[in-house]
Amino acid sequence: MKEYLEIANSPAMWLACIPAICVVIFQAFIYTKKAFGASKTTTLKTEQCKTAFRVGATSAVGPALAIFVIMVAMMAIVGGPMSWLRLNFIGSATTELTATTVGAKALGVEVGSAAYDLTAFASSVWTMTLNGCGWLLFCGLFTDKMDKIMTRFTGGNLALMSTICGAAVLGTAGYLATDQARRSLPHLGAVIAAVISMVILLKISKNRPKLKEYNLGIAMVIGMTVAVIILKFVS
Repeated sequence: MKEYLEIANSPAMWLACIPAICVVIFQAFIYTKKAFGASKTTTLKTEQCKTAFRVGATSAVGPALAIFVIMVAMMAIVGGPMSWLRLNFIGSATTELTATTVGAKALGVEVGSAAYDLTAFASSVWTMTLNGCGWLLFCGLFTDKMDKIMTRFTGGNLALMSTICGAAVLGTAGYLATDQARRSLPHLGAVIAAVISMVILLKISKNRPKLKEYNLGIAMVIGMTVAVIILKFVS
């Protein structure tokens, strides 16, 4: 298992990821520049724009920390460079972790097991990449047409689209959770603890919206802690 991590964390992987990250930084720079430029066509003053920029940057720290917590778990599986790249590109730790698991399962391998080797790592990387390519291509080609498509598909009922998308995500997460739960008692304990934790956290975050960004990371830590405790007593 550790042999593939030497490649996953190699200087070559870091160098391969740097150009893509530079593109993201360049896009952020262009977007910011155009936003400030567009403000000249409104009544906004430059100082107001700078204040809004600082407020936005500050408020982004919370969500970024939440993603950072989950990135630590990803780094243990796919290494630092790929975790850095994927979370900068997509920004959804849940999606990338799911893609990593799906890629490994395509080879009949469990993420984190001794059988997770260089081939399984490559499968996870390809799954994350192809999954992300679909999003990026769709956004680039059809974003301006989505209003018409959604109206035609849902008959004007946008709540239906939200329900369909939510059902798809729940189906995927449910399948992965069920598959893990049947493996062993620690796996089952981790899934149950994480589910219960998430339900409680969702209720708490209704009154504390800032906590919502951290829910997934907290639930993961609780699930892993319970699994370790159960494993200790079982063994």
